[in-house]
Amino acid sequence: MLSTLLAMSAIVTPSTMQDFPLTTQHLLRHGRTVHAEAQVFTYSAEGIHAATFAEVADRADRLAAALARLGIEPGDRVGTFLWNNQAHLEAYLAIPAMGAVLHTLNIRLFPEQLAYVVNHGNDKVVIVDASIAPLLARIRGELTCVEHIIVVGEGDTSGLGETLAYEDVLAAETPGYAYPEVDERAAAAMCYTSGTTGNPKGVAYSHRSIWLHSLAVTSAQSLGVNHSDRLLLIVPMFHAMAWGMPFAGWWTGADIVMPQQFLQAAPLADIIRETRPTLSGAVPTVLNDLLHNAADADLSSLRGIVCGGSAVPRSLIEGFDRTFGVPVTQAWGMTETSPLAAIASVPKGTDPANELDWRVRTGRLLPGVELRICDDDGTALPWDGKAQGEIQVRGPWITASYYLDPAPEKFQEGWLRTGDVGSVEPNGFVQISDRAKDVIKSGGEWISSVDLENELMGHPSVREAAVVGVPDDRWDERPMACVVVAEGASADAADLRDYLSDRVAKWWVPERWTFIDEVPKTSVGKFDKKVLRAHYADGQLTVVEL
Repeated sequence: MLSTLLAMSAIVTPSTMQDFPLTTQHLLRHGRTVHAEAQVFTYSAEGIHAATFAEVADRADRLAAALARLGIEPGDRVGTFLWNNQAHLEAYLAIPAMGAVLHTLNIRLFPEQLAYVVNHGNDKVVIVDASIAPLLARIRGELTCVEHIIVVGEGDTSGLGETLAYEDVLAAETPGYAYPEVDERAAAAMCYTSGTTGNPKGVAYSHRSIWLHSLAVTSAQSLGVNHSDRLLLIVPMFHAMAWGMPFAGWWTGADIVMPQQFLQAAPLADIIRETRPTLSGAVPTVLNDLLHNAADADLSSLRGIVCGGSAVPRSLIEGFDRTFGVPVTQAWGMTETSPLAAIASVPKGTDPANELDWRVRTGRLLPGVELRICDDDGTALPWDGKAQGEIQVRGPWITASYYLDPAPEKFQEGWLRTGDVGSVEPNGFVQISDRAKDVIKSGGEWISSVDLENELMGHPSVREAAVVGVPDDRWDERPMACVVVAEGASADAADLRDYLSDRVAKWWVPERWTFIDEVPKTSVGKFDKKVLRAHYADGQLTVVEL
């Protein structure tokens, strides 16, 4: 009997399910048919332009046909140098569906980095917004791979050479493009990292990974995007595919609001008042601007805002609760994770008085993502909420390598090494304490720059704060606080030292303080600490020592 059971267990039962390809073509078809009447709103100085999903899909067909006429074939890269607008969404839909690769270009990169990214990605066509065409014109002569430039809108394009008008190339085509069969494991889109050290690295997302990540974004365990929503896409569409929100919104029939370049507090408040979105996503710097410069704005239509890109201060979450009555939910991920890997939530049974303690954590793992923390030797550490190690992840929407850049040091036994240092609770809640390159080692002990920054930004007189490690004769390294004082407020180093002394370990409190006008940012809005460290080394900062 036992031998019979063992023999039966060795038989593999064949699947009887359809081998349905997980491609963006399905997303395009579903949105244009099931949700044909959902709308895309694009905000501009002239007003708000609206188009239905059916109209946007027809225009995507025309774009695919026009690109094919220009010689774009499956596997070719097409760059987009665009704001968040309808044309960008049309590119999101058309380019992957025709088998080409959508390459979203970061408009805030330094010229030499932008030229590197376009050439490294080997973009044959670039679609550029006329309002930022001069940024691309600066490097046009260096773009050896680009054969055609298509311009959206009106503006100065004189530095680009010969160009094609977006509306003209669409008008020359008809809807109903015959999309070819696409392998679900083929690349659908590409994003490059922000390149804080060395050259930016390319991450190619497969159709399959986008399909599965989009499904995760619609899950109630994640953002819960659904047909009742109206999404305000503040996070740039060149920043890790706008965190997957354009595809998730299109798939579920959520209306989509595109703010273009109008991302300051006043125009954002107007956009929210006029379009009444229910859900949005933004980096902390944008939300800080809203909180401090548009406190009288009506944000009552929002059921929530997802915030990521860098650690979200407790004071920012509390401020939105108190001022707007809008919950800010922290999410964690990176370009390499498509990007959502974890999102903050509150465990069931939590005392309401303690909910904020969970909301300020980095997040809880999403279904589909596996995580471990490892010490310097690569040994996995326990999920006990205490052990600190490098966070490593794997899953169906986690990159396995960089495009044309193996970087074996970033991958270990099938795991992506994130470079983030943190701990994990037994229930899967992640708490990042720092980036590996930013953690401060003082006298052999770790100090979390992120925790210090979050505490400092809880002070009513502090607008922004960044903490960096600087050399110290006694302790090897000590924290230095770089503080931006809020407009109309005042604070000095002694005040802030005393404030911190009641909130962190005494030996964490910085002895060195500098007050600056603004914390330098990377191209995606993160604090650029390498600039602060360089300014300190060059003697460009006025430092107070206590």
